[in-house]
Amino acid sequence: MEMNFLAIVVAAIVPLVIGAIWYNPKVLGTAWMKASGMTEEKMKGANMGVIFGVTLVLSFLLAMTVNGMVIHQISASQIVYPNMEAETYKAFMAEFGNAHRNFRHGALHGAIGAIFFVLPVLGINALFERKGWKYILINVGYWVVTLAIMGSILCGWK
Repeated sequence: MEMNFLAIVVAAIVPLVIGAIWYNPKVLGTAWMKASGMTEEKMKGANMGVIFGVTLVLSFLLAMTVNGMVIHQISASQIVYPNMEAETYKAFMAEFGNAHRNFRHGALHGAIGAIFFVLPVLGINALFERKGWKYILINVGYWVVTLAIMGSILCGWK
């Protein structure tokens, strides 16, 4: 099974786009700033070029990971690799190659990944950082939406 690198690149842009909306002061940005202890002064002192550049690289890595999480057929190809010409693999892919390959299924698995992976990781960090539940829910909500959209793109774009 070949990876759709164009879908991965498009999915990698999603965290930046959703973040621009989600953390906008007119949406949840003001509440996030208050919950996180962020100030306008701290925001102005940042090198946004570096932040956005590194974010894009990390988002690309994330998109590659989410790709494997939402497309189940990748697991089948990993089992038989490097013998991708095996008759059993060809038969499996002929019958199930596009099973569950749609936008809705990708969104579901992206959201599940956020709830069962991102929530515990961010939640644990936030608790030790003495952040409140508002902070956790704002950030996890962002990742549920973001990973659902990324998963949707990656799984549905054949």
